[in-house]
Amino acid sequence: MILLDFTRALAQLSDPRFRRVIFLGIGLTVGLLAAIYALLVLAVGIFAPETVTLPLLGEVTWVRDLLSWGSLFLMLGLSVFLMIPVASAMSGIFLDDIAEAVEEAHYPGLPTPPRPPLMDALRDALTFLGVLIGANILAFGAYLIFPFAAPLIFYGLNGYLLGREYFQMAAIRREGRSGADSLRKRHTVQIWAAGCLMALPLTVPLLNLLVPVLGAATFTHFYHRVAAKG
Repeated sequence: MILLDFTRALAQLSDPRFRRVIFLGIGLTVGLLAAIYALLVLAVGIFAPETVTLPLLGEVTWVRDLLSWGSLFLMLGLSVFLMIPVASAMSGIFLDDIAEAVEEAHYPGLPTPPRPPLMDALRDALTFLGVLIGANILAFGAYLIFPFAAPLIFYGLNGYLLGREYFQMAAIRREGRSGADSLRKRHTVQIWAAGCLMALPLTVPLLNLLVPVLGAATFTHFYHRVAAKG
């Protein structure tokens, strides 16, 4: 049944509302990372000295150039690590649109739930971003201790985080926060399994940028399926 939820989400990728959220998420992510890089360059220009005197080398006048190029390579390296969680957070602001598109196509006749305030959506997206980055940083220690189990740890951890977040997003629209928590606890194992399915594309370039949209759509189907069973 989880695979059915996923294939139904995959089949709706051509929906203009899906494409809009994908492009908005990627665009905002690139814009945010570019802004961070611009701030790094500005900081180098303000705080880095024009010349430095070093033993044996004497006066060095290329410190700023070195730091500027170094910040570029640093930002490129960070972008590889940050692109997916940041894209998830940026897309998360608009995931209610995905849930609406899924419900209009597959569950017509449902009353329209109130949309969450933009600031609430932004807060939840940034909180998820912090948890996702923090948990994966901590997981590096486990990867070093148990390198043979690193793939299982990666998919298990991110599957749990993605499943929890996207199910909560789908359920809270119609159940409220407490109702969504209660429903999630009754289906923890299924949600984790569905989240692991969402985590599989994380390691596939370009496909991983679709994870937020596919996750929101898959868990909207998942929510309606388990909610119908009571």
